Amino acid sequence: MVAGPAAAERERVLAEVEERRFSGGSVIMRKGELVDAWTGVIDGLVKINVVSLSGKTATFTGVGPGGWFGRRLTLKNEIRKYDVVALRDTRMAWMPQQTFEFLIDTSIAFNRFLLTQLNERLGQFIGMVEYERLLEPDARVARCLAELFNPHLYPGLRTEIEISQEEIGYLSGVSRQRVNQALQALARAGLLEVAYGRVRILDLAELRRYGG
Repeated sequence: MVAGPAAAERERVLAEVEERRFSGGSVIMRKGELVDAWTGVIDGLVKINVVSLSGKTATFTGVGPGGWFGRRLTLKNEIRKYDVVALRDTRMAWMPQQTFEFLIDTSIAFNRFLLTQLNERLGQFIGMVEYERLLEPDARVARCLAELFNPHLYPGLRTEIEISQEEIGYLSGVSRQRVNQALQALARAGLLEVAYGRVRILDLAELRRYGG
């Protein structure tokens, strides 16, 4: 049994964090809404994207089990600058802003966790710009999948993820047909195995370097 401040922090979090469920295809959060919670994925997969006035869509990233997002907007009490959409049936953890601020004020461990998250997320987005501008589709799919297995951002994943080729296309910015070709090439290279609606990673290190 844990005593002291850590136990009090844990008890408050368990009491105040809410679990919410969303069906696949539903919009979890909309651009322009005021951010009043820090959110994480317990189970499922979501995409973070924006839609222009002309209807063009850009997907920034996907968030799988164990992943949290919205910390910057929660810290700054800003409106949301993107939509969050469930790609499949998803369970979410909803931490109220007051709970988030309590942990910021009281927990050194939580602040260290946040710093790691911010650093990893910044590196992820810098990498995404590089991949989009410099890499061919096969490499973009490889790097996209590798990012979903970042142990700091998505600790809930191990070596396998339930994800469709259409979903990979959303996250990598590659057409579904081209995703299929890329997955076949990566499978022939011995980096992953593909089954219906599922990808198993065989060599994560090489997947991260593919095409580089």
